[in-house]
Amino acid sequence: MTALRKVLVVDDDPVVGKSFDRVLSNKGYAVITAKDGEEALRKLATEDYDVVYADIKMPGISGLEVAERVKAERPWTPVVIVTGYGTEESERRAKAAGVAGFLHKPLSPEMIEDSAATALAPTAVPVAAPPIAPELPASKGHTLKNIALFFAGPFIGLAYVMLFPFVGLGMLAWLAFRAARRNATMHKIGVIAKHIGMAVAGPLIGLAFFVFFPFIGIAMLAWAAVRAALGAGRE
Repeated sequence: MTALRKVLVVDDDPVVGKSFDRVLSNKGYAVITAKDGEEALRKLATEDYDVVYADIKMPGISGLEVAERVKAERPWTPVVIVTGYGTEESERRAKAAGVAGFLHKPLSPEMIEDSAATALAPTAVPVAAPPIAPELPASKGHTLKNIALFFAGPFIGLAYVMLFPFVGLGMLAWLAFRAARRNATMHKIGVIAKHIGMAVAGPLIGLAFFVFFPFIGIAMLAWAAVRAALGAGRE
């Protein structure tokens, strides 16, 4: 059997308590009344209630003070302020205390029932944000690869610029050599020119290797580091 929800109605007018009891007693609620704030606080000190209704103006401790005490000691307990002449200041103070709502007299059965259902409605549970996916190791290797290419790119471009004239001269020399082979005299001249070209080009090619070999070595080391990082990322 479902347990009854306990409602505490605090009002110095007994008619109000009877109205709550008449409307809610047959709908799964147990209505308990208190004639003033002092009695309400005594009952709250010994029992737990699912919702508290408090008249804003009563002799002694007011409904606002009851609401503030309840929200300070039991912040999970909803409190609804009942008033017949509420001012903006009193409503502002009640909202600051964290009340669940207001009921303005005269009360109707629909107002009482709807108010209880609203006050006791379960609050929405915040949906946790999905966890941020960890960065995949492969992306780290990809970053290293881009860094290596960034540094190696200018050296590769410089190598192309400096070696391109030698490539062009070599192609021209090869074409001249093929043409010279058709003529015996020119063949001898071509052989001599070939040896001279090799004698001149040899030091230049050696110089090119001497200048660019460190950059080639650096590029190879960078590429090896990138491959090692990619291999570690896949593991």
